Amino acid sequence: MAAGLAVVLGACNSSKKSDVADAAPNPFFTEYTTPFGVPPFDKIEVAHYKPAFEKGMEEQKKEIDAIVNNPEEPTFENTIVALDRSGELLTKVMYAFSGQSSVNTTDEIQALEQELYPVLSAHSDDISLNPALFTRVKVVYDKQASMNLNKEQKKLLEETYKGFVRGGANLDADKQARLRELNEKISVLELTFGQNVLKETNAFKLVVDNKEDLAGLPESLIAAAAETAAADSMEGKWIFTLHNPSVMPFLQYADNRALREKIFKAYINRGNNSNGNDNKNVVKELVAARLDKAKLLGYEDFAAFVLDENMAKNEKNVYNLLDQIWTPALKKAKEELADINAEIKKEGGDFEAEGWDWRYYADKARQAKFNMDENEVRPYLELNHVREGAFYVANKLYGITFTEIKDIPKPDPDAFAFECKDKDGSSLGVLYMDFYTRPGKGGGAWCGGYRDQSYKDGKKVLPVVTTVFNFSKPAAGQPALLSADEAETVFHEFGHALHGLFADVHYTGVAGVPRDFVELPSQVMEHWVFEPEVLKVYAKHYQTGEVIPQELVDKIVKSSKYGQGFATVEYLAASLLDMDYHTLKEQLSGMDIEAFEAEAMNKRGLIRQIPPRYRTTYFGHTMEGGYTAGYYSYIWAEVLDADAFEAYKETGDIFNPEVASKFRKNVLTPGGIDDAMDMYKNFRGKEPGIEPLLKNRGLK
Repeated sequence: MAAGLAVVLGACNSSKKSDVADAAPNPFFTEYTTPFGVPPFDKIEVAHYKPAFEKGMEEQKKEIDAIVNNPEEPTFENTIVALDRSGELLTKVMYAFSGQSSVNTTDEIQALEQELYPVLSAHSDDISLNPALFTRVKVVYDKQASMNLNKEQKKLLEETYKGFVRGGANLDADKQARLRELNEKISVLELTFGQNVLKETNAFKLVVDNKEDLAGLPESLIAAAAETAAADSMEGKWIFTLHNPSVMPFLQYADNRALREKIFKAYINRGNNSNGNDNKNVVKELVAARLDKAKLLGYEDFAAFVLDENMAKNEKNVYNLLDQIWTPALKKAKEELADINAEIKKEGGDFEAEGWDWRYYADKARQAKFNMDENEVRPYLELNHVREGAFYVANKLYGITFTEIKDIPKPDPDAFAFECKDKDGSSLGVLYMDFYTRPGKGGGAWCGGYRDQSYKDGKKVLPVVTTVFNFSKPAAGQPALLSADEAETVFHEFGHALHGLFADVHYTGVAGVPRDFVELPSQVMEHWVFEPEVLKVYAKHYQTGEVIPQELVDKIVKSSKYGQGFATVEYLAASLLDMDYHTLKEQLSGMDIEAFEAEAMNKRGLIRQIPPRYRTTYFGHTMEGGYTAGYYSYIWAEVLDADAFEAYKETGDIFNPEVASKFRKNVLTPGGIDDAMDMYKNFRGKEPGIEPLLKNRGLK
């Protein structure tokens, strides 16, 4: 579809005018004059967004009208390229708005989202359901054999035509009207779901006022909890939250079982508290609307509609992969549960483990088996060192460098900015890294952008990429020490960033890759995190500068597969839940969300101590629209990344320059010009197998 719609997920149409401060010129209405042309975050006010959206939609409408009313015969340039280039202002404001609303949202921004997203959805439909525009696109599509198009141009034409068909262009007027209603409803429900989860996450506070209740917790976590309490006018107390850097280590280390139970139950019941932020009815309406949309477009269910664009192609292939891994993973998880219950008995406990016990006693079991305490590792994983480790790996593989930029607008004052340069010294773009959790930031970690790579007037426009994390901000004067999992997260999101920085395509419409391929560049980077050669470069004690001892490296390697039963099962459970919702082929009258989830898990034998990684009412990956019928993508891509890393290992050099060059050329650079499996085979020379994945996870 059109350039502006690739990031808008909907788009809009409004005749209302909004008030904006006369004293503050709207920065969206002129070229950015900032270094590297990044958004002037310090000058953008909330009041600037709505008029910029309105003008952006108005301009794109005029551009579409110009294409439709062009008296000349439709051609690739005057129709397909013109459509791809349309919506420049809309894209510009959408990047800034979506980026900032995810990392620094406010009540005012959330209200604006609720107002704008239905309008944006209508604008998107005005384009995809424009019959005269589709007629011109079809004329070009039908005569492509007579055109001298290159591979990228052919792909753009194919994707543009397919986008119109999938957008309802072939439906009759009544069905198109219904599709508009469904698209608007879906966009609002997805937005509401995400806002509810953030409110639920921020609403809970576990306040500890007895120092004895802190037993077992690392000093860094205690200090962070004290600062959180002080910021909330509770000096002398400690506050733990449902943000992952707080709740997960609490569950892993807190000796107080009653408090572990309290915070665990609060975590797994977000959006399921029958209050104003409850998501059960939101999910019911959303699943129903998605099914209606799929059937309207000729698909038997919503998963079929989604997977038609993915590598997996159909739901049978997805379930086959998940089921292959489920059986050995569940077996391994039950073995881990036996270890956990043995640890409980060893301590004299007379109870069987529950969900709030798993991380706590699994940590003890790991220590017993491998003499491995994660807190031994943290001092060697100081955040800045881990970041430099990721930069080191990229330099060794591709010859690129990262230099910090000080004097540049940032998405948040705590964020860092870097210029990425290629090995020939040419600039590849800007990378932001936003590390610390805060109330206005969405949960989890992700990679986004404030500008994608493109070409304008024949000149390459460099990308502005952002990686976002939710690590606990350290207490004043203290370092940010990461867990092993958090270190992997830095490398993971950095892998996504490299994908964005290396991109080199001429058309927006071919920039994207299938959802189940997009995790390959990120997940393959994780393989270098704990390679001994890499650890010796970046894993240095934050106080002494001592390189991590080989003995500790050996412990990391030996213990790395322990706990994969739990990790794999909780992930697969969420993936299966996502698929089960979106392979429904008929509406379930009076659908009970809790019962549906329970049945989905019970029929596969999920043990009660392991809830899905994301339960329904806070499962943002699927319910907010990013990974709908696509959460399986992480494990699908893991088949690819495990096999891809074997290509390096087979040469005896994990930094083999020839392999890295092939990976960059065939996977990281071409966007979606080639079929995803063809891209992989162009790199690897063959299709991947599942064996390396099972081996890496210790499931075989």
